[in-house]
Formats: sequence, C-alpha cells, structure tokens
Amino acid sequence: MRKIGLEEIDDIAMGAALLGAGGGGDPYVGKLIAYGAIKENGPVTLLSVDEIPDDAFIVPIAMMGAPTVLLEKGINGDEYKRLYDMISKYYGKEIFAFMPIEAGGVNSMLPFAAAAKLGLPLVDVDAMGRAFPELQMVTFSIAGVSATPMGLVDEKGNSVIFDTITNKWTEELARAVTMSCGGSVSVSLYCVDGKTVKEYGVRDIVTRSENLGKAIKQVKYGEKTPEENFLEASEGYKIFKGKITDVLRETRGAFNFGKVLFEGIGEDKGREAYVEFQNENLIASVEGEIVCTTPDLICIVDSETFIPIPTDALKYGKRVLVVALKCFEAWRTPEGIELVGPRYFGCDTDYIPVEDRIRGEVA
Repeated sequence: MRKIGLEEIDDIAMGAALLGAGGGGDPYVGKLIAYGAIKENGPVTLLSVDEIPDDAFIVPIAMMGAPTVLLEKGINGDEYKRLYDMISKYYGKEIFAFMPIEAGGVNSMLPFAAAAKLGLPLVDVDAMGRAFPELQMVTFSIAGVSATPMGLVDEKGNSVIFDTITNKWTEELARAVTMSCGGSVSVSLYCVDGKTVKEYGVRDIVTRSENLGKAIKQVKYGEKTPEENFLEASEGYKIFKGKITDVLRETRGAFNFGKVLFEGIGEDKGREAYVEFQNENLIASVEGEIVCTTPDLICIVDSETFIPIPTDALKYGKRVLVVALKCFEAWRTPEGIELVGPRYFGCDTDYIPVEDRIRGEVA
C-alpha cells in the first residue's frame, strides 16, 4: 500500500502513454483531471493485487469513444459518483476499490480521479497491459468473464445499464450508445471479485507505468546515448527512425482509423515505413515488410525527448522513433491471438512475436 500524489501522477501518465501504444486518449487531458481530483481530495491509496481480499468487489473505471472526441467533449465531474451508485445498487454490493481497465493516456488517469473523488483505493492492475480499441479485448474475456452488467453515463446526465449475451455484443451495443451520446462516455464494466483480479489481471501496471515515466525523464543522463537509455529502460525493439510525411485519419464508428507515413532519417535515411492504427497502433511496416503487429505494442515517440505521441497528436514533419514492446504473455496464447491478433483487424498475416520478426526468425 502506498500513496499516489501529484508527482507520481506525472510519471504514471508519461509511462502509461507509452504502454497505450498510441491509444487511450491524450495523457495531458487525463493528467489534468487526475491532478484536479487529487488537489481537491488528497492522494490516492494504491493497493497491490496481493493486498485485496478474494471476495473484494473491484470495479474498473474508463472512458469509451474516439480519442479525438475526448479532447473536446470532456466530462462534468459527477460521472464517477453516478457510476458508483448505479453499480452498487445493481449488484447490491459496496465497491471495495477501483481499477484501470487499460494503460493509456486518459484511461490510466481517470481511475485516479474517480478514486480520489470517492475516497476509494485503486488496485495496481489492469486487464490489458496496454490499450486496445474494443471492449471485449481484455484478459478477463480470455477467462470467460462477462463485461456486463455494465454501467454507462454521459456528461449530460444520461445513464444505461447493459446486460448482454457476449462481450462482443457489449462492444456493439455500447459503441452505438456512445455514438448517440456524442462520441465519448464514462463506463464501468468487468466488475469482478479479488480472486479473478489475482488470476487474470495484468499485475503492477501502475508501478510499471511510473517506472517507465521516470526513466523517460532521465534518458539524457548517463554514459549511454539517450536512445540507448530509452530502449534499455523500455525493453523496446527499435523499428524505425524517421520524419512523418503524411497522416491519413478518419473518425468512424467512435474510433480513430488511420495510417501514418514516415521518411527515414539517420541510419534509416532513404527508407520508408508506415504504421496503421485503430485508436491504437496495430501494424508497422518498413520498406513494405511487416515488422510488428498487434498484440505487441507499437509505440511512436519524439526522437529527441522520447515522449510518447498518441495517434491523435501525430503531425506532418514530426521526427520520431518507432519502437516495439513485447505484449503481456496472455495475448500470445491462441485465445489471445484470436481476440486481438492481426487477422482480427483485417491484416493478412499471422501473429509472430516481435522479437522473432526483428531477429528474422519468421516462418
């Protein structure tokens, strides 16, 4: 158990933005919301997974919708209390603690705001170890846990409780309501007991985010180059270094779809690359050859500061480094690949771990 204040929030937001693989919304917006809640209500108690009882009622908090919409629509601040009341009343249980459902800019931060406002602890765990665009893409789905009953509220005061037959149906129906509510909403789903969190959650994700954030701020110090320090701290595989020459994007079905094109610089001068995304970066290709796919993490960072760049902030002329990080092991199982592998997103290739692709060990 430890307290999370403003200094820790800054590091966590930075690291979670990297683990968000381009998605999860703007970390700056999420950080401001968490800052405000902690300044008003005090630090948040962070519990390790082993500190929660098996029968504790744990509730994830998140926003759903297109990251570009989140930048403009925001929240009004009472969504967390309304979600708390809805979920507690529906289940007939008191909520023991909140948890994040994914790493990523906004969705790593809003659970802190909710915990601070309601005086509840937060558990150091999530259900992705990164960010994914659709609701069923969590480790709890692999475990057979239902996403529903799910609470959804918007900033205008509307609220919905879903009870669906599959987690994919939860995604379909909640996405339609999200569109009707203006493209972004606040949600609670995959409400689980402590035992399930211990067995299927991605442990220590907040601490990992915090450590990554600290490391990014320190990359310019030490005997190695900043790039070497960044790759070592993140355990990342360098994919490409280049300048953004074009960004093709559209908002469709409450998702941001797009493709960012790069022209090589430095050792990659004369080569070209691209990354495709659906909220999160999904496919990376260099000189026409796929070098990394989901569920491994494809991250785009500023080539000088190594600050992660979300997909909605990619701009022409930006000089960047594209790196890949290994995903959580559960995503490499057949069940995980079926749920979040490249073929689910329409890419005609099997999943091959990034370390094998980088070493040229491709079947």
